[in-house]
Amino acid sequence: MALVPILALFAYIRVFPIAWSLILSFYQWDLISLHKPFVGFANYVSLTHDANFLTALKNTTIYSLATVVVSTVISLPLAMFLSGTTRVGVFYQAIYFLPVITPMVPMAIAWKWIYDYNYGILNYALSFVGVKPIPWLTSSRIALWALIIMSVWKILGYNLILFLVGIRNIPLVYLEAADLDGATSWQRFRFVTLPLLKSILLYVLVTATINSYNVFTQVYVMTLGSQSAPGNAVRVLVYDIYQNAFSYFHMGYASAEAVILTMIVLVVTAFQFGFVRGEET
Repeated sequence: MALVPILALFAYIRVFPIAWSLILSFYQWDLISLHKPFVGFANYVSLTHDANFLTALKNTTIYSLATVVVSTVISLPLAMFLSGTTRVGVFYQAIYFLPVITPMVPMAIAWKWIYDYNYGILNYALSFVGVKPIPWLTSSRIALWALIIMSVWKILGYNLILFLVGIRNIPLVYLEAADLDGATSWQRFRFVTLPLLKSILLYVLVTATINSYNVFTQVYVMTLGSQSAPGNAVRVLVYDIYQNAFSYFHMGYASAEAVILTMIVLVVTAFQFGFVRGEET
């Protein structure tokens, strides 16, 4: 009974909005009118022909795949290295974790200045090695990858701390037994450390995937105004949902997009759970 208020609050702020979005996706509603015509699967059918939605789906998938893979591939070996250091390890952990605790909006504004074509510090630094100014946020070919670089830098410290906790909780007896058997450093990592880190690895992959598919703030802040990317170069799903819902007041249509986004995240998460469990058996 003590959990009833907590479960009720969770249902109110989590379950109810999801259920309401699912119901609303079968209606056509402009947010103001009391009349909501039932349209069945018409919103979902329209999405299959919507160029903006398809572009946003492609951009979000590229963004999520690159962000999750790159941040994991970098943070795991970095955690292995820092777990063996004691003097400077704490200092570097603090440096890497600092972006995690910094709010996204000021972080995005700072990176917008870093990427500035004329006055950005990144182009200024590259000029010393003879590289011409790069239109990081205004080129349709580069803008999405500029956002990926910023996002990887933002979540790197979070993944790093999780992997460090996992590595330091591995019983030394396993590593000592591997040493006695003559295992190399790679064999110790492949057959001892990595299998014992699978629960941490799964958590990192799932949380990073969910956060990546919900990307919005950095896209909205960094690509507005004079540094806006041409066309739909950085259009992502949450931005498309936001625009359909609150700019065009197509609430049913936006709800259908939200339902599809939820289904994609659920399928990817289920695949990640299945893959890790398959590796354990």
